[in-house]
Amino acid sequence: MTYAYLGPEGTFTQTALRRLLSAVPPGRAPAHRPFPSVPAALEAARRGDCDAAVVPLENSVRGVVPATMDQLASAEMHINAEVEVPVSFALMAPEGVALEEVTAVHSHPHALGQCEDWLRTRLPRAGTRTAASTAAAARQVAETAAPGHAAIAAPAAADLYGLRILAGGLGRETGAVTRFVSVAPRWSHPARTARERTSLLVSLGPGGPALVPDVLNAFRTLGITLSWIQSWPTGRALGSYHLFLDVDAHIDTRPLRLAMAAVESLGLQVRFLGSYPRWTATG
Repeated sequence: MTYAYLGPEGTFTQTALRRLLSAVPPGRAPAHRPFPSVPAALEAARRGDCDAAVVPLENSVRGVVPATMDQLASAEMHINAEVEVPVSFALMAPEGVALEEVTAVHSHPHALGQCEDWLRTRLPRAGTRTAASTAAAARQVAETAAPGHAAIAAPAAADLYGLRILAGGLGRETGAVTRFVSVAPRWSHPARTARERTSLLVSLGPGGPALVPDVLNAFRTLGITLSWIQSWPTGRALGSYHLFLDVDAHIDTRPLRLAMAAVESLGLQVRFLGSYPRWTATG
């Protein structure tokens, strides 16, 4: 089995992949291939070049990752696992660059957003440059060694790319967490546990947001806990939305099947995105 992931080496996505595979014996660990963007990693899984892709879904500070949401909404992809990774950021630069000399900061847009308060306070005159990933930013800064350029990335990326950490703890929230998911064209029926999660996509149709209370009530009346609700535009017109739902139940349980049927009786389409174990701190 081969996993695609957002590279290069040193990304938080690579950390998520390692956590996901932590229980796999070293001799049986699947292969993994880095890709330059989330869409590229997902496309590799969709085409069958890789068996699955590990990609970020949402961050506790900056919200959802659009590229992942778009792919889940538009393609027949399924979630087979999830993993959460604590996120902390460091500012790093080539040897000889001092903090007060930094004039440009490179990083992924989500990282720049999480660190914008620190940047505004400590480096108000520095411009920002977006990169496909935090590790890609660190690698670019290391390779170009442009005067005054620095990167925001995971602290471990400094050693990987020969950079020096100028400051740590840059994020707006010290307890920031990113949720990653393993996505594949087919649902792989992960082993059942006592803590299951099912992801669904509800297309709201012409009724739009007015139908959301009826959708939510279909689950509430059957005692099903909704752990995540996210609207996402269909792209067809203003007011036209999909509704992403995570529920704390397995697709094979009768109450969930009844709730899905109740939603479909409203004239709405419900698409199954996968059932998988909920992540816990121990895996």
